[in-house]
Amino acid sequence: MQNLQYCNGSSSIVVSANRCLIPIVVLQSSPYNLTIGASVIVRITAVNYYGNSTVSNAANGAYMIVLPDAPIQLAVNTTSTNATSIGITWSNGASNGGSPIIDYTISYD
Repeated sequence: MQNLQYCNGSSSIVVSANRCLIPIVVLQSSPYNLTIGASVIVRITAVNYYGNSTVSNAANGAYMIVLPDAPIQLAVNTTSTNATSIGITWSNGASNGGSPIIDYTISYD
């Protein structure tokens, strides 16, 4: 199975697999300037040596909803751990998904 590739019509993998990824950063940039939660409508045109096809029907709207990366570097904070509580620390993952982190769910057993 081929890996999903960014949408690039010059890529033989995209052409042969009939699928690709549209980077969120592209949709958030000019000329689109979409925000997280915006509806994205996609249409496609096939191109060959003789020219372009007609434009496809619009695909069902997708929404720009991007989950953040999981926190990393979970560790016990020895300076705040004592006889009555255990302190923990972590770092944010590489991406917040385009929206600020507003909460954490902390589970323990």
